[in-house]
This record gives sequence, C-alpha cells and structure tokens, in this order.
Amino acid sequence: MHIERITLDPAVMGGKPCIRGLRFTVGTLLGLMADGVARERILEAYPYLEPADLNAALAYAAWRLEEREEQLTAA
Repeated sequence: MHIERITLDPAVMGGKPCIRGLRFTVGTLLGLMADGVARERILEAYPYLEPADLNAALAYAAWRLEEREEQLTAA
C-alpha cells in the first residue's frame, strides 16, 4: 500500500490529506477520478503527480471508509 504518500499537515491546505506534501488534496484527485478523468489525462494535466500517487489516493480512501466508530447505546 502507498498510504505513506499521503500527508496531513495543518500548515498545508488546512490539514486536509494531500499528495506528498503538495498543495494537491486527496479529495481533488479522487474527484477527478470519480468524474471519469483518465489516469493518463490527470498525469498530463498535473506533471508533478506520479502514477503511485493515484494508487495512494485510492488506498487512502478505502482505508478511511473502513474506519468505524462504535456508537454507544443508552442502557
């Protein structure tokens, strides 16, 4: 997994998850992919991104979706 490519820094983009400390959020990248923009087109439009960054964004999103908070029920 490439999650180490995802950084969280309060001084960069308000602490949103970013790609390798760049001012490019995981949300932006996932949005492009969700809109059907081809990986090749994303990499052409943003030459500072690497193919592994796209994989890292997907892995990070999958990992975050697996996190669950247990809700306490009143006794």
